[in-house]
Amino acid sequence: MSEQITFDEFMKVDMRCGTVVDAQPFPEARKSAIKLWVDFGEDLGVKKSSAQIAEHYAPDTLIGQRVMAVVNFPPRQIGPFMSEVLVLGFADSDGAIRLVHPHDDLPDGARLS
Repeated sequence: MSEQITFDEFMKVDMRCGTVVDAQPFPEARKSAIKLWVDFGEDLGVKKSSAQIAEHYAPDTLIGQRVMAVVNFPPRQIGPFMSEVLVLGFADSDGAIRLVHPHDDLPDGARLS
């Protein structure tokens, strides 16, 4: 288990659901990755993310999928790509990431609370 945090610290992490609207290979990344564009609704719009998910996903299969992401980390330069959000997933038994998927009836931009 990680170090304990307070509830107030947890509430500072802004996790939202969104829909992947574009996905492209990211051959310049050191580890196998895919560039994602995720729509978080009217308030946040479309944000970019680099995700190390190529072991289980192909770019063309990701468009339209619902994902969860942390949207309030500072942007991070990943090679030539600026990643604006951290898409969330779990490592499987081999360490490859499987995406977290929210329910389909939630609107883009809905916040985890």
